[in-house]
Order: sequence, then structure tokens, then C-alpha cells
Amino acid sequence: MGDTGAKGKWLNVTAVALAVAVVFLLGYMLAGQVGSNQAAPQQTDEQQESPLAKLARRTPGDPVALGKPDAPVVMLNYSDYRCPFCAKFSRDIEPELIKRYVDAGVLRLEWRDYPIFGEESIEAAKAGRAAAAQGKFWEYLGAVYQAAPERGHASLPHDQLIDYAKQVGITDIPGFEAAMNDPATLSAIQADATEGSQIGVSSTPTFLVNGEPILGAQPLDQFIGAVEQAKATSE
Repeated sequence: MGDTGAKGKWLNVTAVALAVAVVFLLGYMLAGQVGSNQAAPQQTDEQQESPLAKLARRTPGDPVALGKPDAPVVMLNYSDYRCPFCAKFSRDIEPELIKRYVDAGVLRLEWRDYPIFGEESIEAAKAGRAAAAQGKFWEYLGAVYQAAPERGHASLPHDQLIDYAKQVGITDIPGFEAAMNDPATLSAIQADATEGSQIGVSSTPTFLVNGEPILGAQPLDQFIGAVEQAKATSE
């Protein structure tokens, strides 16, 4: 537990960042696009692309991403392992999006850690990254969310995080725990959280579909509409 002080310090910094979250920045960007579209409808699709679309990393072999790096549509998912609405999206919406669009090469899903519900959220994010190091990120994420309560925040103590690792077939538990405690793991989580706070993410889940936001676990039709529109724009 040598990184306890660092984690506590980072958690406080994150809380402050969220408390003064620049939500207006997201609104400002979107308002600027609307105004631009009204004033100059002759603009090309490339010129009208949301500046937030540039946040897609498209890293080949990224273990916390699903889909082709060059897919025309990329959806970023800023989520917390203890968020019940994130779990609902994972159970009810994501499988259909994978079947319809990821498997067809249209959509790429990129995960972003955004732990906002305390120390257990951070520890769960570290566990997810440790599972990713063993090629089991999506299985691990699914196991956590399948067991999540419909309401309230899941309890995810260390022993439970280890149990989920075993459930998804991770046999190198010492390696799993070592990856959890690796400073690079926490740095990767911090990078995601910083990115989210900089664009004004203030709740989970928050999605960006080619830079266009969807807030919360919305109905499937809303995600389908957003993907279809982004696909059409990219053609």
C-alpha cells in the first residue's frame, strides 16, 4: 500500500476538479458548432467535425478498446465501475452496439476510466487495467457490471476484485495484483480522468460519438441514431 498517500492526494485533486468542472466548456464547444452551422451551412463535413472527436486515440492493440482502429465512428465511454447506470449500459445497450456496429467494422469503443465514487472506484479501475494486461479487460468489466445492483453503488473491496479476476479466468493472481499496484496503472487512470474533467464530464456514464455527447444510459435508439448520423457524416 505504498501508494496510499499518492492515491489520496490524487483523489482530493480529482474531487476539486470535479467540483469546479468546466461543464460550460462542453456547452461552449457545442454552441459554437451550432452557431457555425447556422451562419455558414456551406461548410464541409470535415470543417463541422466536433473538436472533441480528436480525443479518439485509435491505438492499435489497445486492450481497453473494441473495434477497428480505423472505424468511421468512435465512441468514448467515460465510466466508473461502481456506477449503476454504467452497468445498465454495459448490460442492455453495449452488446447490441457490438453486434450491429463493432462486428461490422463501423464502430470502435474506447473506454475511459472516470472514477468518481471514492477509493473503491479507483481500486476497481486499477483492477480493470490489471485485467487488461492479461487480455481480459472486457470480460472483467462485464463480470463487475453483471453483478452490479440496479440502484446504488456496488461494493468492490479488494477481495471482491480478486474474485472477479478468478471468475473471468485470470490465473496469474500475483501478476494481477502487481499490475494493480504498478504506478503506471494509476497514471493511465489519472490521464483518463484528467481528460474527462478538462472537457467538463461531470457524471457517469458520459459518451462521445465522434465528439458528439450522449449523457447517461440513454435508450438504444439514441445510440443507434448517433452512430448512424456519425457514419453518414464520415462517408
